Amino acid sequence: MLTKLFRGSLLLIAVAVFALCNRSSAQITKNEEDQRMGVESHVGSLTGHAAAAKENYRRYCTGCHGDYGDGEGENAQWIDPKPRNFTLGQFKCRSTPTGTLPTDEDLFNTIGRGILNSNMPPWNPLSNQQRVDLVAYVKHFSARWSTEKAGEAIQIPPEPEVTAERVKAGQALFQKLECWKCHGVEGRSNGPSGDTLTDDQNRPIKPFNFHDEQRFKCGASDADLYKIFMTGLDGTPMPSFADNVKPEEAWELVFYLRSLQPQNSKEKAIAKQLGLKPINPNAPAATPAPAPQQ
Repeated sequence: MLTKLFRGSLLLIAVAVFALCNRSSAQITKNEEDQRMGVESHVGSLTGHAAAAKENYRRYCTGCHGDYGDGEGENAQWIDPKPRNFTLGQFKCRSTPTGTLPTDEDLFNTIGRGILNSNMPPWNPLSNQQRVDLVAYVKHFSARWSTEKAGEAIQIPPEPEVTAERVKAGQALFQKLECWKCHGVEGRSNGPSGDTLTDDQNRPIKPFNFHDEQRFKCGASDADLYKIFMTGLDGTPMPSFADNVKPEEAWELVFYLRSLQPQNSKEKAIAKQLGLKPINPNAPAATPAPAPQQ
């Protein structure tokens, strides 16, 4: 009997200590949060202040991203893909090189545009000032902004003319880079690796479906898709190809992927005219032409 009481007492003490640790941890997080409340953001002529966005964050964002920006809001358990964990300082939609922080304008655009195929909507009712204040509030969750500067936005060269040669070259690059392994040979998100992918927190994530979508994860323009190739989608299996794809090749890949989308486009018309078939992953590599005799 005494042994049972003793064990019960130990259990109660353990529960109490655990609860105290949780409260202490939350308090530390809150103190750190308050210290970062002076974070600012700058977009054009606007300056955002984290403290000014506290009410709007609680109204529009905390249900998914959580009070502490950790992606653990009360709605998060029902959402797929999961809300972004702001404390990591890692974002998909950026104009900056992989591994670097996004610019304030990148975050500003994401709030206004939303993220396709997710529960992150475009927050059109917010004024520009409210959006830039929310950018500062999002930044205050991660200590990275205390020690790092945002990356420098990549340069996007002028878009070349869409031609049959460039569409065909884009298809060859799609095969060479093995994009089909995730996105599928027709861009339907059904490649052999598609069901094995996980995000930076080891949660299942699906590759993008070009066949069914007219937009992209981070925008709608050709330049938006070019940026994805050259910056990657940090936090996902989509890498940056900046080190092994030339700018002109990236444009060719843009044109080919446009030909897979459902809307009528010059790229789609060219692919139809060429009779372009889905790639054959099992086809042997092309044999180089013999060198001319001297």
